[in-house]
Amino acid sequence: MLRRFSINFALFSIVLDGFLVVISLLLADFLRPALSRFSFAQPLAAGEVIVPPALYMSFPLIWIAVLLLFNVYDGRRNLRLVDEMSAVTLGSGLAAIASAGLLFLSFRDVSRMLFASFVFIAFALLVAWRLLLRSLQLRGFQKTEHRVLVIGAGEIGQQLRAQIENHASLGLSLIGFLDDEKRGKQILGYLRDARKVVQRKKPDDVVIALPGSAHQRVNLLTAELHDLPVRTWVIPDYFSMALHRAQVDEFAGLPMLDLRAPALTDSQRLFKRAFDVLVVLTALPIILPVMSLCALAILLDDGGPALLAQKRVGENGRMFTMYKFRTMKPNASRRKMERDGFLHKRVNDPRVTRVGHFLRRTSLDELPQLWNVFKGEMSLVGPRPELPELVEQYKPWQRTRFAVPQGLTGWWQINGRSDRPMHLHTEDDLYYVQHYSIGLDLFILLKTFWTVVSGRGAF
Repeated sequence: MLRRFSINFALFSIVLDGFLVVISLLLADFLRPALSRFSFAQPLAAGEVIVPPALYMSFPLIWIAVLLLFNVYDGRRNLRLVDEMSAVTLGSGLAAIASAGLLFLSFRDVSRMLFASFVFIAFALLVAWRLLLRSLQLRGFQKTEHRVLVIGAGEIGQQLRAQIENHASLGLSLIGFLDDEKRGKQILGYLRDARKVVQRKKPDDVVIALPGSAHQRVNLLTAELHDLPVRTWVIPDYFSMALHRAQVDEFAGLPMLDLRAPALTDSQRLFKRAFDVLVVLTALPIILPVMSLCALAILLDDGGPALLAQKRVGENGRMFTMYKFRTMKPNASRRKMERDGFLHKRVNDPRVTRVGHFLRRTSLDELPQLWNVFKGEMSLVGPRPELPELVEQYKPWQRTRFAVPQGLTGWWQINGRSDRPMHLHTEDDLYYVQHYSIGLDLFILLKTFWTVVSGRGAF
């Protein structure tokens, strides 16, 4: 039901993007001679062919294929502007790399300055027309009203009403409810009036949002509306038991409801994992000497073990062993817990060693978790893995934080770190789960660097 555009508009977008890629090549071709006046650009030889004709066919195909890979043309995805811009940016980057690879294998004589200007122009045009369209939609242009009738005005129906109101920019309009028990200005009648109301109000979609106890009524309603020109949706009451979201999957030809469907799509998870591995492998030559110095400093300080291994709760509640550099006196944390119960980080904690103060202040104590990231037990960005003892005290809504991979840094860390106990600020992790995007991951990584440098909230 929630989709920004139709299949026809998706086809129009594909054609328009391909056309803009061709226009970008033409503009780059036109501007290249003028760029020769700059010292960093090589002058063109007389009669030199700047853009081989084959590129006017191959480049649009490459860019469209990559944008398809990033679901840019899927009307049900990228509802938010930040998600669409992230998909277009990452897709354009990969398309540029693929185009450069094609040039390397075929037309090596193409000017690098021309190619760079082509990539810049193409990306700018792809972003510009989408921003223009969003601006027009906010002003009410090209918006088609999509009328929705909800059967059931209970808790599930009210949640759906809130979602429809939050996505009003997509043209969704709630025409009212049908309910046997509740009354009000939005209640159009009883459940038995469903067929008459649909024929009179002519909604585009009917959503049945009845509790599980009304299973028989759901069957009767779907049979009543079967021959009417309206799309019928059913919200199972089981969704209230989902960890984050539920989705229908198929096993051996039987439809099943997955109550622990991951918050990330397969493409998001693939990119996130590839990014994690690439960053870890790239950083190893720099990180390994630093980690060696940290371990040596801990050993020289008190002679105790350098590493601390703790059981933590990971994605979907799976247990794993998380590694850190030891910053406290040996067994100090365990003795304190046994005597006083759970004791969380505090300023001037007497259990912390001299080297430990420095490691915490600079967050170098977290570096061994790169091994957890490389193994796939953690990600660079995500909610922090929690102690099992604290998770046992979680309320059901707090467990939503485990719907994504747990991370080395996250939304909680860049908004307070140690001065805001994690178990008391689960809403930060829920914000990350509900608003996940690759762009948000990149923002958190950049903000983490500044948070670590400033030392805010670290002790």
